[in-house]
Amino acid sequence: MTSAVIQDWTTALVPLRLGARREVLYRVYREGSRLYQEIRNPDQSPVHRLELPQGMAMEKNSYEVLLRFVLHNVNAA
Repeated sequence: MTSAVIQDWTTALVPLRLGARREVLYRVYREGSRLYQEIRNPDQSPVHRLELPQGMAMEKNSYEVLLRFVLHNVNAA
């Protein structure tokens, strides 16, 4: 299976509720025909891996919106 990095590991300080912020690392990559966003804590422990819909190669700001969504909704569950 072939893989390709679309956006290499990037550090982001994600705004959360009530003025809190969370620092995470993320990357976007293609594995075969699927596109993923992988999110990790600064210590490299995994947070979440999100499969992105086909054709959803976006700009950096859009990936960071997805980070905020995942940290608010998926990780809070």
